Amino acid sequence: MHRRFIFRPLAAATLSLLAGAAPAFAQTYPERPVRLIVPYAPGGSADIAARLITDAWAKALASTMFIENKGGAGGNLGVDAVAKAAPDGYTIGLQTVSLAINPALTAKMPYDTLKDLAPIGMVASSQHVLVVNAKLPAANLKELLAELKAKPGRMTYGSAGAGSTFHMSAELFKAVAGVSIVHIPYRGGGPALIDTISGQVDMSFPVVSAAQQHVQAGKLRALGVTGSQRSSLLPGVPTIAEAGLPGYNFETWFMVFAPAATPRAVIDKLNASLNQALATAALKERMVKEGFDPLPSTPAEARSRLESDLPKWARLIKERGITAE
Repeated sequence: MHRRFIFRPLAAATLSLLAGAAPAFAQTYPERPVRLIVPYAPGGSADIAARLITDAWAKALASTMFIENKGGAGGNLGVDAVAKAAPDGYTIGLQTVSLAINPALTAKMPYDTLKDLAPIGMVASSQHVLVVNAKLPAANLKELLAELKAKPGRMTYGSAGAGSTFHMSAELFKAVAGVSIVHIPYRGGGPALIDTISGQVDMSFPVVSAAQQHVQAGKLRALGVTGSQRSSLLPGVPTIAEAGLPGYNFETWFMVFAPAATPRAVIDKLNASLNQALATAALKERMVKEGFDPLPSTPAEARSRLESDLPKWARLIKERGITAE
């Protein structure tokens, strides 16, 4: 009894010290470079978004920031690395809407999306574009649809991996169009795009910014953008809906996050500096030119978006029978 009586004040004192440590840590944070993990290979939409924001974000944070590409498992490998990192604000991640898609596609997730991650904030939204190898005879979407229906299961599309936005935009296309196309997953959007150009796969659904230069150079043929409006980067390309597939619409978002136990004060500092960067005219202009619409938010708004999108995608995946083949 005597020992328990002595222990309780000591335990209370220890907890008190720990409670005071987080604000003190936040005041000095950051004291070293921040690692931003992108869960895909270089060249894809997540990588482009990360490279657009890091300089301005690091400047607003009064620190330095470096990108680590850690692809694999449809983005789960890199996100898991963030989930299991030290919760000190020095390892964070950037992922697409696949953050909300993957739990419904993956039988055994290595992390719990809502329990193991702390959203920092939204970054941007963007749309994709359906591109085909330039040697493919289809000159427009209606011709491609006719060829797909004449050759069920014989044509291929490349994606950035199971659960990636490449994958989901294509699977939604297949479902709405009622066609069969073989999925060829890659470790990132860059490799999938390269193989579309070379003809290893017939088509893919990259973000507009990644495909723009190849379309303009004649290496790829763009048949339709995935969103509800035409893209300013490819104004001559119709939406997929207006090109011949009404009812189709797919857009994506980008979110940054930290390990769940990261101190709230650190999350708030990261969020404030990110929003400060997104508000600068120079970064806004660069993002729009690359096909991204800045989407600043609070951590709570980002979490709310994630919580609402998780069941939405789960329903769609179940209804459409989409798999991570």
